Amino acid sequence: MLKEFKEFATRGNIIDMAVGVVIGGAFQKIINSLVADIIMPAISIITGKVDFSDMVFTVGEASIRYGAFITEIVNFLIIAFSIFLAIRYINKFHKKMEAISLGQIDKITKKFGKKKEDKADEPAPEPTVKICPFCYSEISYKASRCPHCTSVLETK
Repeated sequence: MLKEFKEFATRGNIIDMAVGVVIGGAFQKIINSLVADIIMPAISIITGKVDFSDMVFTVGEASIRYGAFITEIVNFLIIAFSIFLAIRYINKFHKKMEAISLGQIDKITKKFGKKKEDKADEPAPEPTVKICPFCYSEISYKASRCPHCTSVLETK
């Protein structure tokens, strides 16, 4: 059991997720500062309030801090938009890299005299990946156990 836990903890997915959480925490501090120190004071100038987070609606003993809520909504929108831009940029980068690699493959096939029509005569290569029927992750074709969900796979 300890061995399995060690494999689970040192697997790339867990480490990537941990790095993402740490970077996300640092990114959140930057966004919180942007909202609290730049955006909300700019909105305060328009609304005439000096501190937006002090806006409170009091009913009897209860205080409803709607200013802090609005600040958190602005925080969320900025973080969501920033993540959208980052993912959009990464997707464009991947498409360019894919186009570059496909262009290089075309150059290599032209250099060695193979044409795309010749590929139709060749037998289809053995697949290298398959989809886990339990967690739908892409895994090695020869795998007997899914590295993501650790399910035992049927061998064909």
